[in-house]
Amino acid sequence: MTEGEAIVNRLVDELWGQRKPEILKEIIAPDCVIHDPAVPDLPKGPDGARVYYEIFITAFPDIHVINDEVVANGDLVSALWTARGTHDGEAMGISPTGTQVTITGQALYRVSNGQIVEEWVHADMLGMLKQIGAMPS
Repeated sequence: MTEGEAIVNRLVDELWGQRKPEILKEIIAPDCVIHDPAVPDLPKGPDGARVYYEIFITAFPDIHVINDEVVANGDLVSALWTARGTHDGEAMGISPTGTQVTITGQALYRVSNGQIVEEWVHADMLGMLKQIGAMPS
């Protein structure tokens, strides 16, 4: 396992699995940029990562994320992931529905000097919106 793969696995295991947002200061570079069309204009660095985390943990308090596959090529690490949780908080302006959802996605990370310096996220938000009844099936 490469250092980058270990960092990406740690992000998922400790942040999403163990609910330890304090690790963001260790593994997210101060100038890290998160690119996600569903959550544009995040602040840079650990603060932006914390905002990103809080958006999803608020909407899906019991969210559980797993990496289905993680591969590395140089400083790039790609992760296919699955998230499951209950829509018990506001999500994208949509009131809680109590619906259990499954969201799949892919993230590409650029890792340098033991930290994530850039992240691109593509998630099936349309599928999530359909599951909570905000979009027709």
